[in-house]
Amino acid sequence: MATTDDSFNGLTEHCEDCDLDTPHEVSVQLRTESRKEENAQFSREPYRVAECKRCGTRTSQRMNNA
Repeated sequence: MATTDDSFNGLTEHCEDCDLDTPHEVSVQLRTESRKEENAQFSREPYRVAECKRCGTRTSQRMNNA
């Protein structure tokens, strides 16, 4: 779970590798899940991507589980 504090951008999360709450850069990416070219435009899903600014570990989570 993300929290805010006095860090540079105000967003810290728990990093499994560091085992600490560290500053993270968080973004949303659209990823194509279909391997078929004709369906690729209909298979994009949003993913939340978080990268630890301390160790560089990246995690992603699919946001739409329909």
